[in-house]
Amino acid sequence: MTDFGEILKTVGDFGRFQKCLVLLISLACPSIAFHMFSQLFMVMHVPHHCDTSWIHEISPNLTKEQQLNLTIPRKTSGSYKECHMYTPVDQGMDSILEYGLNSTETCQKGWVYPSEQEQMLVTQFDLVCDRKKLNDISQFIYMLGLLLGAVISSSLISSITSLGGNYYVSLSGIEKSPLNGAEPLGFLGVQSVLMFLGTEWVGVSYRTHPVAISHCCFSIGQMALAGLAYGVRNWKLLQIAGSAPIFGLFFYIWVLPESARWLAMKGKIEEAKKLLQKAASVNKQSIPPELLDQMTPEKKGQSGNILDLFRKPHLRKSTLIMFYAWFVNSLVYYGLSLNVGSFGLDIYLAQLVFGAVEIPARFGCIFLLQWFGRKKCQGCFLLLGGAMCLIMTGIPKDLPVVVMTLAVIGKFAITASLYTSYVYCAELFPTVLRQTGLGLCSVSARVGGIISPLVGLLDKYHPAISMVIFGSTPVTAGILCFLLPETCGKELQDHTEAAVANNQDFGHTRSTRF
Repeated sequence: MTDFGEILKTVGDFGRFQKCLVLLISLACPSIAFHMFSQLFMVMHVPHHCDTSWIHEISPNLTKEQQLNLTIPRKTSGSYKECHMYTPVDQGMDSILEYGLNSTETCQKGWVYPSEQEQMLVTQFDLVCDRKKLNDISQFIYMLGLLLGAVISSSLISSITSLGGNYYVSLSGIEKSPLNGAEPLGFLGVQSVLMFLGTEWVGVSYRTHPVAISHCCFSIGQMALAGLAYGVRNWKLLQIAGSAPIFGLFFYIWVLPESARWLAMKGKIEEAKKLLQKAASVNKQSIPPELLDQMTPEKKGQSGNILDLFRKPHLRKSTLIMFYAWFVNSLVYYGLSLNVGSFGLDIYLAQLVFGAVEIPARFGCIFLLQWFGRKKCQGCFLLLGGAMCLIMTGIPKDLPVVVMTLAVIGKFAITASLYTSYVYCAELFPTVLRQTGLGLCSVSARVGGIISPLVGLLDKYHPAISMVIFGSTPVTAGILCFLLPETCGKELQDHTEAAVANNQDFGHTRSTRF
């Protein structure tokens, strides 16, 4: 069988066909960003205090300020405590005024919120004080859905469930509705499949472009979320406004092409030829008939399976290191993104900056990966991101600008590392194992995403624990990435044998940089 890369050069490495494909792929990314991070604005901190209406039975004419002064203890800063109140007593107002109230307890009859506050998940379901941890648990459930989505993907699930996913809270905890639990199954599948579909259709010199462009659209979605959440404070309306556009993507079923490379590897030669001829026609190119005639079905024995990732030493090393790198990327990326409101600045501004910084991180990688190669970029980005998180542990909270600056640099580095991982992963695994390798790496990433919101719960023991974890893990991953082979400027490998040979030859021959 002829080299698929040679045919793709004849079709055009990055012609009109590929550009239209990347544009279509990018349309889904803003909606994916919305569903990843919209919960941040539905569970924001809202001023609150215990419901102490019991005192009105003793003195119904008290003003609001008098009621709070008598029934709510104060913090050392002078503000009212949000989760404690004075224990109710059966005494007259004169006795209360003379002796005051001394013993305190947690809120017994719920909480009171500002009357002008728009309806949010926090206020509707009282997700404050000892129930605040349910916010992290709900995010854990969402990430668990993403883990399942690494194995079971369906864009139909995404479209149907995005509007139906409301939270339901019982007295004992918070639950996601079955639809919202299913929602991330589809979104991760969409993201992964679209990313590799774009990668397999472009030539080696443009391989970074589909990932960069689609990821930048994901970043634009994060920036748009900040504006949308600022303008729409009601959480139900916010969900509707952010979810409705996904219904416009049903046309993907009819217009997105299959991967011709994948079809050829599966023995569907005629289908692959038709797609290649169509792509060449759109690019105003022509494929010599003799070149197409060289495409023949693969022998059955050449198909790969998941065990091939671990049978051969070089693939096994690359697989394990990439598993860990994806895990760390996801752990730290979500660790920073989901804590965007805790760095001391306005959450809407912080979200806008966090989204904006990803654009230069991703586009900058196009050139950095060309100049320095995949291995050095992957390792250095992880080391930089980890270093920023570790430095943050020594910065006082009363310096929010400094903390936010370090967080933005860390987000820049981890975003660049995440982008590099997509490109690197596509090149390390041969075609027969590429989707399998991506699926397993995605599973590893989702495990990191699942753990990420739970790591924040450790801060109740010491406020620096989470950042120490978010800092130390990428440092170790960055060091390990320098053990990987360089793939810059090399054609995608189709078989495990070719991939092993490619890894072995790297130590003796220097690849040509594009």
